[in-house]
Amino acid sequence: MSVCLSKGQKISLTKGNPGLKNIMVGLGWDINRYDTGGDFDLDAAAFMLGLEGVCPSDKEFIFYGNLEHSSGSVKHMGDNLTGDGEGDDEQIQIDLSLVPENIERIAFTVTIYDADTRRQNFGQVSNAFIRIVDVATGQELIRYDLGEDFSIETAVVVGELYRSSGEWKFNAIGSGFQGGLGALCANYGIRAE
Repeated sequence: MSVCLSKGQKISLTKGNPGLKNIMVGLGWDINRYDTGGDFDLDAAAFMLGLEGVCPSDKEFIFYGNLEHSSGSVKHMGDNLTGDGEGDDEQIQIDLSLVPENIERIAFTVTIYDADTRRQNFGQVSNAFIRIVDVATGQELIRYDLGEDFSIETAVVVGELYRSSGEWKFNAIGSGFQGGLGALCANYGIRAE
């Protein structure tokens, strides 16, 4: 049975699921069509963070332009350009057993592509969520619905996996950023081109 989290809530993934190895992180959203006539292209990404809270190198930034970490531990399953349809709009696969030792946290984010030019923001997005599924059983373990807390933000840190006392835990963050992907990259030590 899935556990529904609230903003700021933390939960252990591996304590109640010993042997949990492969998880799928699904991110989804809907667009309020009446807010803008233009297409929305939302992009999920994963930032693999070291002890200092930044990516050790650009290679730890997993997104539509860098789909897989060299360790094979984090794989982005591809860019959905419209967000149409039910369920997950983008998915990221994680093999917890392959995450390098120097990675303490994996932050999951969603940004709006070309938001400033298209005059779009997360106030025009609804039903955003993140969920974590045990790949071996297909069971949804955790779900966090973000709610409608956003207005002018163009990027959101949805949640993060983190190591704690030999366990993997999840933190439901739901924190908005202005400045889109560039602001997130700067926050996590990546130089955006």
